[in-house]
Amino acid sequence: MHLASSSLLAGLEPVLFPDTQILILGSFPGAASLAASQYYAHPHNQFWPLISALLNDDLVSLPYQSRLERLALHRVGLWDVIAACKRSGSLDSAIREAQAVDFSQLNERYPALNTIAFNGKTSGKAAPRFAAAGYRTLVLPSSSPANAQLSFEEKLVQWRALTR
Repeated sequence: MHLASSSLLAGLEPVLFPDTQILILGSFPGAASLAASQYYAHPHNQFWPLISALLNDDLVSLPYQSRLERLALHRVGLWDVIAACKRSGSLDSAIREAQAVDFSQLNERYPALNTIAFNGKTSGKAAPRFAAAGYRTLVLPSSSPANAQLSFEEKLVQWRALTR
């Protein structure tokens, strides 16, 4: 999928379940994820290995739909803070004209939700808003291959806060 930088890109539909307790919010899907219509589809993104290690459940080896089913069993949801934007490439720094997701019905629709984790600093800018609404919030190091300053193991140490 190749879109000119002037095109408005639409994000992915949320992956939420009636009993979701933890919601992991990214910024906006990268090009590989948009092309595949799958969260964290880039082969070098460390999201699936990180979440597999946290849940002690090998989601990496599963087809995408099965990964989502396993997330449901673990009461973990996925979404992004940006619903649509203009961007050339996959870097957050290239995001322009971002349109925020409307989270106004989140509490009403998902009453079991208690923790919102942010996959990286860009999405983490929304953390104060969710903290003010009473959610436990965690800003985690990005699982993106662009975040190479931390090793997988160093990221995992910080991501483990999700299961505490």
